[in-house]
Amino acid sequence: MEQKHANFQPWEKAFDRIVTPFEEFIHKETASGLILMACTVVALFLANSFLREHYEHLLHAELAISLGGWELRHTLHHWINDGLMALFFMVVGLEIKREVIVGELSDFKAALMPVVAAVGGMVFPALFFYAFNMGTPSAGGWGIPMATDIAFAVGVMVLLGSRVPKSVLTFLVGLAIVDDLGAVVVIAVFYTEQIYANWLGVAFATLAVLIAFNRAGIRKPWPYFLVGIVMWFAMLQSGVHATLAGVLTALTIPVRPKFSHRLFVDHMGKVLDALRGAQGSKDAPKTECIIHDNDSRALLQTLENGVHSVESPLQRLEHSMHMPVAFIIIPLFALANAGIPLDLGALDRTLAHPVTLGVMAGLVGGKLAGIAGLTWLAVKLGLGKLPAGMTFRHLIGVGLVGGIGFTMSIFIAELGFAGSPEFLLMAKTGVLFASLIAGICGYLWFLLGTRAAAA
Repeated sequence: MEQKHANFQPWEKAFDRIVTPFEEFIHKETASGLILMACTVVALFLANSFLREHYEHLLHAELAISLGGWELRHTLHHWINDGLMALFFMVVGLEIKREVIVGELSDFKAALMPVVAAVGGMVFPALFFYAFNMGTPSAGGWGIPMATDIAFAVGVMVLLGSRVPKSVLTFLVGLAIVDDLGAVVVIAVFYTEQIYANWLGVAFATLAVLIAFNRAGIRKPWPYFLVGIVMWFAMLQSGVHATLAGVLTALTIPVRPKFSHRLFVDHMGKVLDALRGAQGSKDAPKTECIIHDNDSRALLQTLENGVHSVESPLQRLEHSMHMPVAFIIIPLFALANAGIPLDLGALDRTLAHPVTLGVMAGLVGGKLAGIAGLTWLAVKLGLGKLPAGMTFRHLIGVGLVGGIGFTMSIFIAELGFAGSPEFLLMAKTGVLFASLIAGICGYLWFLLGTRAAAA
């Protein structure tokens, strides 16, 4: 019996470890960043090796959904960027709503500095890009360097361990969420070429249905998903980018749980007492494995149902979607979009191209000037103050790491230069090189510039 009990001890230790939602978020983003990096390397290898033709053929292979005489046909690349990425944008929407309601953006004073940093980190990169491309056909790509890739940025900071205070990580996550919201607005307003009013009307009608679901107290996710799919199709046909359906669906997910916290604690206390009694009963099976005890299994199921009932539907859905999005969808996006053919002989001309220069200047210089510069000015003017434990040295590091703009930057490049393969290639090259430079510089800055503070 003692030996059997010992087999359960490693699992029992897990109950003593309490992980906050923020810590779990950081852990997942770090792991996602590492997988994203690996997929980027694989995509670059495929695009620059003997497998290049097979790689391109796979991305352009057509997949269709047919129902009777109706058919929806697109390439694999299109399904990933317009279909699967809608789920990514849904997670973005869930994160935005959570941050605004209960997170770092819920308190005006605490949110002011991350918002200021995010605004600076969007405006300055766009201006830097436009300065290199003003008056040219490529000027429309100004939105590309506006976005920060939170997975890569958090990953770099986590590698530094205690050199980066938790308040700095929280500041980065807050500004990245606002940054994502800005990117969504830019995509919706500036990267929509033609709008079909009838289909847009259908999309708004589905949004009204989702809001009605919320007001009616429907907390199960499937009704929202089913109507969200209809909205996605209507958006796809309307001319507005279909992935925005994910954001709008997320914003209608209820925040309030079914049961109050006090009711949950009282009810679960009774269930736990019953569970203790079942385990101490003389009729209870003499085994450590609960599968043999029907009464205990029923009580555990009651506990699980109670936990789901007291959890916020929004946070429960964000928790369940984060893993597949971070570890499947975003890596697939990287595999489909980061495969850039690199001609080393022409690399000097590529890096000297206005689009490449604009993207690199925007992500590396613009992000630093906007995030660190505008926040510093706001603090000096007395509009707010940095979080406890965060210094201006940390702020510069955040400005550097904020220049890692992979996922959303490449996504906007695909929209802005959809009909210009040359500009798209230059933009993606700029994103890759700028993200590499920003990541290395940010890492070295924190490593060398915060040594005294960490000691």
